[in-house]
Amino acid sequence: MAVKKKKSIRKNQKAKARARALQAETATELRAENSPEHEAGGLNESTTYDAEEHEAPAPAESRSREAEPLRPTEPQATDSRQGGGGQRDDDGDEDDEEAGMSFWDHLEVLRWALFRTACVLLVAFCLWFWAMPHIFDSFVMGATSSDFFVYRWLTQLSHGLISFDPNFNVEIINIEVTGPFMIHIKTSFYMAAIVTFPYIIYELWKFIRPALFENEIRHLRPAFLGGTLMFFIGCAVGYMLVFPFTFRFLTEYNLSPTITNQINLSNYIGNFSMLIIVMGMVFEMPLLAWLLSCFGLITKSFLREYKRHAVVVLLAMAAVITPSGDPFTLMIVFIPLYVLYEASIWVVKKE
Repeated sequence: MAVKKKKSIRKNQKAKARARALQAETATELRAENSPEHEAGGLNESTTYDAEEHEAPAPAESRSREAEPLRPTEPQATDSRQGGGGQRDDDGDEDDEEAGMSFWDHLEVLRWALFRTACVLLVAFCLWFWAMPHIFDSFVMGATSSDFFVYRWLTQLSHGLISFDPNFNVEIINIEVTGPFMIHIKTSFYMAAIVTFPYIIYELWKFIRPALFENEIRHLRPAFLGGTLMFFIGCAVGYMLVFPFTFRFLTEYNLSPTITNQINLSNYIGNFSMLIIVMGMVFEMPLLAWLLSCFGLITKSFLREYKRHAVVVLLAMAAVITPSGDPFTLMIVFIPLYVLYEASIWVVKKE
């Protein structure tokens, strides 16, 4: 109520000021027509102003009053803003909001980006869920048998220097009633997330691109493309090298002949998916280093100076990544991490 009362008082003051200004202007015109200067052809402006000051001081007073309340605003626009909600001032806040997207507009864009991503992920999940029974033995469980194509390729490429036991076969057991069904869902979701990774990156790029400057866009465009490629390379390395060697070493290691290794299905799938996805993310390290160097956050000298500290950090990362705590698996993961760190030093821009 106080705000409405204040606005109505302000409106009345403006109306009175306009009325006084109109009366002063009319009186000035009448005096100018009846003055002797008008009949003789007119005198200079200083004489006219002096005559007006002596004859009628009221217009000067009205002009002084007019200067205080009047503002260069449009009453109709002000009234429309007040009628629309009464919360905006006459300082152009509405124009500033219309110039760009509001917070809720950004949320709407993000909502649709997440919706499209979820739809694509759902379609990929359904396809993998349908195909998983046909490829589960050869693709997911391939490392448990000597017929795995990676074992055969390594034997042929090494010309017998690397040999694998042809009778290698690991028995995978299930001890949960819902185990097969849940494993079916998990593996389908993991594979769908890996396959749709380029589209997820594309939606992320579309969302953040309007907020970037031209030089940032120039750096980030190849970064997103290269990041997708490096992610798939990392997943391939995890599937073909890191996981098979780790799994084979741990299953063939036997502390006593009386111990029979029986691997749980959920434990096998957990290690399988963890190593593949994490290796894909780890292979983004050179790209991340290059991107940070483009923005001037790191340099070659910085990475070389703190290499010893980086080795300790990489060992800690390898210990977190590896599902088991054995030294062999730790080194299998640490060596690619260190190679990627050296590659990061090579791709980082010079000072």
